[in-house]
Amino acid sequence: MAQVDVKILDRDYRLSVSDDDRPRLLQAVELVDERMRTIRDGGKISGHDRIAVMAALQIAHDLLAAPGGTRADAESSRRIRKLSEEIDTEVKRQEKLF
Repeated sequence: MAQVDVKILDRDYRLSVSDDDRPRLLQAVELVDERMRTIRDGGKISGHDRIAVMAALQIAHDLLAAPGGTRADAESSRRIRKLSEEIDTEVKRQEKLF
């Protein structure tokens, strides 16, 4: 596993990722950053944690609204769960710095 440094909503995160999953992870980072910026710039929601939850809900909604989205396959669910756990761990670590 390699480590990759990413920035989401102006915060730095270091994530572990396999070489095979790196391109997909970077796409996910770009999507999450874009959604979080859109929510923040809308001005109705403040705080990184609230913005992150709203972005997650929007992305999950989009996933479920996609054709076949009501039955995510087991591998996709596993990967989403793993990424979510890694992000939660990193957010908690980052919060201790501020």
